[in-house]
Amino acid sequence: MKLFRKKDLLVYLGGLVFALISVSIFYWILKPQKTLPVFQPATVNLKLVDSSIQYVSKYHNISAFSLINQNGDTITEKFYNGKIYVADFFFTTCQDICPIMTRNMHVLQEKLKDDDEVLLLSHTVMPEVDNVETLKKYSMDYNVDDNKWNLVTGDKEQIYNLARKSYLAAEDAEFKKYDLIHTENFVLIDRESQIRGFYDGTKIDEINLLLDDLKILKNSYK
Repeated sequence: MKLFRKKDLLVYLGGLVFALISVSIFYWILKPQKTLPVFQPATVNLKLVDSSIQYVSKYHNISAFSLINQNGDTITEKFYNGKIYVADFFFTTCQDICPIMTRNMHVLQEKLKDDDEVLLLSHTVMPEVDNVETLKKYSMDYNVDDNKWNLVTGDKEQIYNLARKSYLAAEDAEFKKYDLIHTENFVLIDRESQIRGFYDGTKIDEINLLLDDLKILKNSYK
């Protein structure tokens, strides 16, 4: 009789374990997986978007570009083809938010140093001041990894258009043609050159959120 009861107990426990495992598997399968939005000009703060594209509500991508990095190398969109990357805008003489943003971009660099799928890209909004030599010194001051992070300068009109028509990350300064009021935004770009997130580059909790969203984005390609 005791043996029979032990068998019953084992069968019961086995069934219970099986049921729990089954429920967990079904929950995991049916649970909606978090995905990141694809941002369009029409869904972003219009102050950051050139008036010529404010109506665009789909198919927005980062435009082709050709700029020069801190080593004097030409960097085009092809460098980032098939990669995820984080972009921002700054200038080297900025004493307000730029140093904080650059330090936090360096945090990303260190967190992602072994991740070949993710790169970084910082554009100066004052190319007339930030030449290659200036960017090189700045990059050395902040221990920039040249293989991971490009600081770029170039034609001012092109940088203006990238900020306002591609990355949607700067206001028009108005008082002078092609001058920008850059924001604190870090912009997350996916492998298809689409915007997948905006983050306050001056706040470490936003940097942590960006890192979490990077995991979600990378998982979406599996």
